[in-house]
Amino acid sequence: MQIKNRQQLLTILTLTVIGLLVLDKIVSPPLTKLWKGRADRITKLQNDVKHGEILRRNKESLRGRWAKIQAGTFPNDPTEAQQKLFSGLSHWMETSGISPDNIAPNWKPGADASFKIVECRVDASGSIDQLSQFLYALETDPMALKVDSIEMTAKNASGSTIALGVQVSGLVLTGQEPKK
Repeated sequence: MQIKNRQQLLTILTLTVIGLLVLDKIVSPPLTKLWKGRADRITKLQNDVKHGEILRRNKESLRGRWAKIQAGTFPNDPTEAQQKLFSGLSHWMETSGISPDNIAPNWKPGADASFKIVECRVDASGSIDQLSQFLYALETDPMALKVDSIEMTAKNASGSTIALGVQVSGLVLTGQEPKK
């Protein structure tokens, strides 16, 4: 009788070990993957909720900033936009005392229908102080301009007159909604 009980015990233990092995290799990985996916999704949703709460708390500040940005954008009409850009550039050049050599605007479509970009290459010359004043005025003005690149080279041997090449981009909101 002992041998039969021993064989039954070994059979039960072997079947149990095989069952645990099957559970570990076949059933457990998909469940673990599912569990991890749900945990990641829960974490993402919690972060989204936190981000949404921050946006909701800062709603008025964000709307104020967006209103300022919209007020500084260029009109959708190319003629009016170029006039606004040239007027700003002329004002900054007169204020700083630099002399313009060339101003060349160029229109580019935006990544979607909601905006366009007016790029402008400005070539001018003056002293380092004058160029600094011009660049400061260009950067601090509420007009929606971004300086893309700046090149400076000496125009004479003493370096008292410097040639400036600056590439700026202006934002034009078209009023159309972007495609989703």
